[in-house]
Amino acid sequence: MWWVKEWTAEVRARKNRLQVLRPERSVEPFNDTSLVPAVRGLLHRPGDPNGDGLVLTHGAGSNWNSPLLIAVAEKFAQSGLTVLRCDLPFRQIRSYGPPRPGDAQHDREGLKNAIDKMKRLVSGRIFLGGHSYGGRQATMLCADQSGLVHGLVLLSYPLHPPRKPTQLRTQHLPKLQTRALFVHGTRDPFGSIEEMEAAIKLIPSKAELLPVEGAGHDLGFKGKTKRQDLPAAISTAFHSFFG
Repeated sequence: MWWVKEWTAEVRARKNRLQVLRPERSVEPFNDTSLVPAVRGLLHRPGDPNGDGLVLTHGAGSNWNSPLLIAVAEKFAQSGLTVLRCDLPFRQIRSYGPPRPGDAQHDREGLKNAIDKMKRLVSGRIFLGGHSYGGRQATMLCADQSGLVHGLVLLSYPLHPPRKPTQLRTQHLPKLQTRALFVHGTRDPFGSIEEMEAAIKLIPSKAELLPVEGAGHDLGFKGKTKRQDLPAAISTAFHSFFG
């Protein structure tokens, strides 16, 4: 019928107008070599920014191109945050392999530089996040420098080496004054949910644990496998916890 065709055409026209009016999210390379250590990664700019920013980094065996980091960064940018997913300094020096014993302090300095850059990009709150080793370095940095960021997003915090539950990495947690959201798999060999709950009690600031049922240290992002529901779950928990 003629009116159906006209109605359909009008709906399509409205959608096209909205697409023109609504800014698109973008991802662009970010590389500032004027700082030492340099800040290198990809910047996710939201289409409708809310003023907040997130610096997000990787674990010991990965880089800024981790599928988990990509998925989380995209979801957070969709919710309005400007996200910088960046390489830690040790990865900028060596393209593969774990960090060396002397790298940790340098990596924390790199995170501090990334935070400083983010403060120039957004006007609101700054958050710092990391997977495994990256998250651990984030907590150590914030334990030493209270008030550096508004909150932490910690993916698979490496509480202890696998099968070595007595070698806890919790010595700095009683000094951590920054609010923290922990995201942890129920099958993570680097710490059970019960062990994580005990560790979180050491933190004087407010902290929350989001258990991920059935997930290991990779949180369901291994190879081509991607746990599709996880980024949304993390985003929901983040906005509920931090507001």
